[in-house]
Amino acid sequence: MTEPEAAEPDCRKSSGVPDLRLTDALEAIGAATYVVDEQGRIVAVNSLAEHLLGRSAEELVSQDAHALLHRGPQGQLLPTGQCSMRPSPHAGLIAQTDEGYFARADGTLLPISWFIAPCGTGSRDAGTLVIFHASEQAHETGVCPEQTAERLSEFERLALLAETTSQLTSTFVVNEVLDRLVSLVLPRLADWVVIDLITERDEVWRTAVFQADGNTLVQHEDLQGPMPPIPAESPMPLSRALRGVASALAGPETYQGAPDSGIAAEQRRLFEATGMRSAGIVPLRGTREVHGALTLGRAKKPGNFTGADLALLEDIARRAGIALDNARLYQRQRKVAETMQNHLLPQMPRVPGLEMAVRYLAAPDASQVGGDWYDAFALPGGAIALAVGDVVGHDLEAAAGMAQLRNMLRAYGWSQQEPPSRAVERLDEAMMPITDVTMATLIFAQVTETDDGDWQMSWTNAGHPPPLLITRDGLAHYLTGGHGLLLGTGVRISRPDATTVLPPGSTLLLYTDGLIEAPGNTLDDGLDRLRQHAAALAHRPLASFTDQLLQRVQPPGIDDVALLAVRTPSKTHGETD
Repeated sequence: MTEPEAAEPDCRKSSGVPDLRLTDALEAIGAATYVVDEQGRIVAVNSLAEHLLGRSAEELVSQDAHALLHRGPQGQLLPTGQCSMRPSPHAGLIAQTDEGYFARADGTLLPISWFIAPCGTGSRDAGTLVIFHASEQAHETGVCPEQTAERLSEFERLALLAETTSQLTSTFVVNEVLDRLVSLVLPRLADWVVIDLITERDEVWRTAVFQADGNTLVQHEDLQGPMPPIPAESPMPLSRALRGVASALAGPETYQGAPDSGIAAEQRRLFEATGMRSAGIVPLRGTREVHGALTLGRAKKPGNFTGADLALLEDIARRAGIALDNARLYQRQRKVAETMQNHLLPQMPRVPGLEMAVRYLAAPDASQVGGDWYDAFALPGGAIALAVGDVVGHDLEAAAGMAQLRNMLRAYGWSQQEPPSRAVERLDEAMMPITDVTMATLIFAQVTETDDGDWQMSWTNAGHPPPLLITRDGLAHYLTGGHGLLLGTGVRISRPDATTVLPPGSTLLLYTDGLIEAPGNTLDDGLDRLRQHAAALAHRPLASFTDQLLQRVQPPGIDDVALLAVRTPSKTHGETD
């Protein structure tokens, strides 16, 4: 069941509420900084900017930065067309100057030097990062001046660190973290980057080797692959970095002597193959463990790495280590949830005359795995029970709650020879005192074969998307009968049942809302899309029907999907694919 989700850091936010994750990234910059969206509205600001401007974040966020802050040397408002702070960033360019003026909250004019750069956050639309300092003229304003020329030399470094934080913390996928890290440092800082990661089995894997050929990044898979184990006491730079001991500068001469380990031998091969003459090697440290090492190398790029460069690489690697912490944590959570859910989902029974197919798709986000389920089991007397449900929440608790509800429904459905509605009423009554589930939706149905060989279904719907029935001829309609309240409301009312005949060769589709809900589309849009594609696939064998349907509908991946399809026997022969 879909819940409102917290948005990832995104320069597009302008709701008047600061983007807290982006604000935290700006706090790490060490200079007055704010971010604007493509319309020039402030979406995040750090405390140093609040201090210099004399305005709180609440007063700044969602305001047009140009109209609120930017002034001419006499304090006059500037036409938007004359604003030098607007066009360059939105064209993907970097701009800076030591002659600018901001209006403070008390009406005084703040002379500033500023630096602007595009702000990528991993979203489709990018914003603009603005870093500014009080200039020497700020003596008159009472604002503490800074060494403008010295600070300006740090602007690009600060912008890179801010972009690194926002880019890397906006994804929970390890490979995306690595891809973004490579793009951030090449070709800006080096023409080679090497990433060695330590796996969960304490093995070292050379995961990424990229070269910058102009602005094109070339991957060298021949230099990637498994690495020898980390030596316990080797003083060589990469070995120390992988142990999390220290960062170091290195060159081909570093590995010219007899190698003291297999890793040292691999490093000699790396320098020979890449032609790197200077490299900085730093640990990728997480909060609890070392994830690996980052190596930046220069072969054709002018200049050798220095100690000052090493400090910058450590800052970048520290941010990358935190991003890897988050990504690995979510991957572990996802793996546990998927494993638990897959073990809990049952095998379908064999029913003479009926075909059944089930599919379960986990959402890409680890936090979205958990509450969707399906079930089918035989009842006394020969009927078949079908169920599809969705427990509110997207985590391990939802997966555990799903298992509780499924088992309770099985017990009520088997022991009570009653209509589906009565079994669901009993489940609703017992859910709150017995389980930790707060709310859930489900469809519970009983399918029986009639004396004349037809199949009939009775069902009740507890707040769930309606079943879809598709005839062999491609007529598809939703079964809207039997609809009642979702489970967990505390309202005790009689639930309705509905009954229909399933035509020969027809396909019944039970599913969860992840199949029909998509951002920017209404629920009716999703239902119409599902109906159209299901009708077009009516002639397909059932396994092909379900696979092709999922492929065509293309669930957006914000929620997991459970799907149960049942096909009745055809009274004609010659079914074709």
